Amino acid sequence: MSLIVIKCGGSILEKLTSDFFDSLKKLNIQGYQMIFVHGGGPEINDMLRLKGIESQFVQGLRKTDERTLETAEMVLAGQSNRKLADLLQQNGFNALGMNGPDGIFQAEYVDKENLGFVGRIDHVSAEVLQLLLQNGYLPVLTPLAKTKEGQKLNVNADYAAAAVALALNAEQCLFVTDVEGIKAEGALIDRLDDEKASAYIQDGTISGGMIPKVESALAAIRQGVKSVRIISGVKPFYTGGAWGGTQINCKERTMA
Repeated sequence: MSLIVIKCGGSILEKLTSDFFDSLKKLNIQGYQMIFVHGGGPEINDMLRLKGIESQFVQGLRKTDERTLETAEMVLAGQSNRKLADLLQQNGFNALGMNGPDGIFQAEYVDKENLGFVGRIDHVSAEVLQLLLQNGYLPVLTPLAKTKEGQKLNVNADYAAAAVALALNAEQCLFVTDVEGIKAEGALIDRLDDEKASAYIQDGTISGGMIPKVESALAAIRQGVKSVRIISGVKPFYTGGAWGGTQINCKERTMA
């Protein structure tokens, strides 16, 4: 069985369509197993705003004090995780929502002084996830972790998905967005290596909201993930054995 790790950002959770879930079902029939990692950025921002807490970001990572961490866990584990697990269950998947700190993710601080309670995953409980997969479950994971000392940390969802893909030697990591993939001169690009993707950002071919999506994909590739595919959550992305979206690989690994 081949494994795919699927990362859903918080902004796409409300937009997932039946076409997306139909593609998942086709993958399942083809023998693919799946693990989801999700974000919840917009909902976290809304809740922080209600609490009168300012959202701050440093180099794309959410600066996280104790109140922000408490809010993030409340939203991620209590809202976003349940929402995605419920959607998957409604579409016939045996989804099991799990909070990352509950024995799944161990992490260390990225930069405690400047970022606060933000972590970088250094261990994934692959055995637990494999056991769940073997017993027919589809794990749905929050991007939260614990240190060895038991302190909970907030983790970037893209990096959490990459850590899972690496730990379980996944075939590829799918980043779900609201667009079909990367386009150049109006045409969808089926495949890119990391160097070309970086060049497209520099020359403006990749612009606007696609830039952070591609930069996240490139970060996963640099961490060692075999392949990242940017796909749509609102249109079919797998039909008749053919993949949609844009696949990004490391140039050196592609050549090898």
